Amino acid sequence: MTEPTEPRAVAELSPDERRAFFRRDAGVDAVREDVREILDEVETTGDAALRQFSEEFDDVTVGNIDVTDEAERAADAVDDDRLAAIREAAANVRSFHERQVPDDWTEEVADGRTLGRRFRPLDRVGVYVPGGAAAYPSSALMGVVPAKVAGVDHVAVATPPAEELNPVTLAAIHEAGADAVYAVGGAQAVGGLAYGTETIDSVRKIVGPGNRWVTAAKAAVRGTVEIDFLAGPSEVLVLADEQCEPGYVAADLLAQAEHDPNASVVAVTDDDAVAAEIAAAVDDRLADRERAETIREAFANEASGVLHARSMSEAVLFAEEYAAEHLSIQTADPEALLDRIDNVGSAFLGPHSPVAAGDYATGTNHVLPTNGGAKAFGGLSVDTFLRSSTVQRLDEEGLADLSETITTLAEAEGLEAHAESVRERTTDE
Repeated sequence: MTEPTEPRAVAELSPDERRAFFRRDAGVDAVREDVREILDEVETTGDAALRQFSEEFDDVTVGNIDVTDEAERAADAVDDDRLAAIREAAANVRSFHERQVPDDWTEEVADGRTLGRRFRPLDRVGVYVPGGAAAYPSSALMGVVPAKVAGVDHVAVATPPAEELNPVTLAAIHEAGADAVYAVGGAQAVGGLAYGTETIDSVRKIVGPGNRWVTAAKAAVRGTVEIDFLAGPSEVLVLADEQCEPGYVAADLLAQAEHDPNASVVAVTDDDAVAAEIAAAVDDRLADRERAETIREAFANEASGVLHARSMSEAVLFAEEYAAEHLSIQTADPEALLDRIDNVGSAFLGPHSPVAAGDYATGTNHVLPTNGGAKAFGGLSVDTFLRSSTVQRLDEEGLADLSETITTLAEAEGLEAHAESVRERTTDE
């Protein structure tokens, strides 16, 4: 058996190898045309297409697409320990996101001029909760709870069908507060939420992680509906120095690699010996993992591997350009390194902060930008489900004070009627 890890030097990566690390596609481009055909069929034939694709892709004959009632009863089929874990995780996620709710404000900024900003939730959103090879009750909590905290009136969840839907996932969906639950997955689920069908009401925005088919579908429907961002297969980058425990680093790499064959997992260290120890720790542990084949495929990706840098500064520059979904810093002073890195979805500091803690229970959100998206935006939050609007109120004096500025700029832009709308109110005539 060939093991997946062989340390490489950052400085010796070829231009093509660097490009693979920094321009991760995770296979999305390869499925865009097929996804467009699926979406067109869903938009045209509705529920019939959802059932057809469930047969074709999930090998499941779907009876009721709407399984809201089943989700409401699911807790009865879940053992007490798992139900308690769901409820504790939900409480932590709720508490963290309640701290994000912004207050409306108004302020008199000058005599006769009052400005303000107000926030209102979207009325209908869709949350995609992955399924298939694994159950993801945590993704239900991460998508639904912030939406309900934001005040969204109707939160619909789509999750892949099965001969027997996972009761833990359904219980988490219900515990999170979802208003409707649909047994449909993949690109067709995104189409159902975007366009609506006989069973599914269309939504304003679709959020949640998924495989490359889901990610490509979200990209395709953007414009018909809003989306959070293109959250593709999982990623982790670990920065480590000689103080790290190589087994901990390996454990975090293996944990994210088991998500998906297209996952990207990277460790970068400034110590050649540590790089070799991390690689050996991965190889030693891989055979014992239940999803070993998935992990092996993930490590075979061009955007995965164990790298050694000439210095920690070189490692930091690599991390900044990589813009990882999950950044784990297992060094002597992780806070100091984090201060030098802006592009990151979620950071995990120190040896006792495994990425899995954020995946499930700390309360932070695990729906995060991938493929370098952290260079431009952050992860799922209460803000995702809010709209803001600005408010202004001017009295006669307030408008008079601004009239010359307004009319001068309006006329500079050739918009005479704009200027006149002010003069109408401020001149004696």
